[in-house]
Amino acid sequence: MLINRILAATLLGGVILNTAAPQALATAGNPSPEPGAVLSSQPRELPAGLKQLARAKQIKYATTDVRGNGTFASGMVLTPLRNKKNKTVVWAHGTTGIADKCAPSANDDVFWPEARVAISSLLERGWTVAAPDYPGLGTPGPHPYLIGNSEGRSIIDSVRAARNLDDDLSRQYAVDGHSQGGQGTLFANQLAGAYDKELQLRGTVSIAPTSQTRVLAEAIPNTAGQGFMAMALYGLNAVEPSFKPEAVLTKAALDKGDVLKKGCLNEVLAAYAPPLKLLKNDKLPEAWVAKLAEYVDPAQTPLAAPAFVVQGTDDEIVPVALTDILVEQLKGAKVRYDKLPGRDHDQAVVDSTNRVAAWLDQRFED
Repeated sequence: MLINRILAATLLGGVILNTAAPQALATAGNPSPEPGAVLSSQPRELPAGLKQLARAKQIKYATTDVRGNGTFASGMVLTPLRNKKNKTVVWAHGTTGIADKCAPSANDDVFWPEARVAISSLLERGWTVAAPDYPGLGTPGPHPYLIGNSEGRSIIDSVRAARNLDDDLSRQYAVDGHSQGGQGTLFANQLAGAYDKELQLRGTVSIAPTSQTRVLAEAIPNTAGQGFMAMALYGLNAVEPSFKPEAVLTKAALDKGDVLKKGCLNEVLAAYAPPLKLLKNDKLPEAWVAKLAEYVDPAQTPLAAPAFVVQGTDDEIVPVALTDILVEQLKGAKVRYDKLPGRDHDQAVVDSTNRVAAWLDQRFED
């Protein structure tokens, strides 16, 4: 059924099969670095279309997990070569996978074309771009895929990292994100004020953000989107060790675990496609659906800054009906919602660059 296929693909939630504990930042007598502290930095050659606009550094920086403990994240900081305005905009990327090789800062194969277009638009406005990978992508421990407060913290701390590399950058920042990153962007907005402290969030853009986990959890089994749900379940395990994927996944699904550790998004989707049966009894127990929704769904706390939500009406990854519901749920700061007729999941990024940049420019001017 088409709606099931559409909704199945929507759960760009995911989680990593590597269940080793994240590497702790602190050691005996050596406290954790402050969030945003840059632990390593090296030049990063950019792909065509970006190298003419910016110089980049690949970094590892300190952030915190959902319980406030120190952990690592990697990412990039791109500094415009012309018209630099000393403001930072975070680019929060869409789903790439959950294996270490799926970190866009180190792998151009998952530095998606739409992401390059979006970043180019931001650089052309003179903004420095921080582009986090999120914890566990290219750094020790599992990637808590679609765990919103993990993404949100690493997004905010990437701004701190950029400012630690460039003293000229102001406290003002904004966030622009797509799909998984659009969902993480809303969590960063909700966290702002309590977590960003010395920073000043001016606004966030969420393009086709993931939401409505309860709907997706019911719709996904036995559809082409099963790989997303497999990642989501291992991701839940990354933050809830009491949840054991083997308790709900079939043996056939468990046997595919190697692709989660070695492959990225397209390989995962192919490996878990039907006729593979994903879940025992074709259903995730209600207790774990509720826990997944608690970690994944935005709009559970008020927004701290204005938000702009963009959605293509022909999106078969994040259906417009789910984003309609999300926008109604968002509370707090003012929300703008633009629907793009006839645009799909990735086209919505490309075709909204001008309106997104204009909106962000206005936020910095207010």
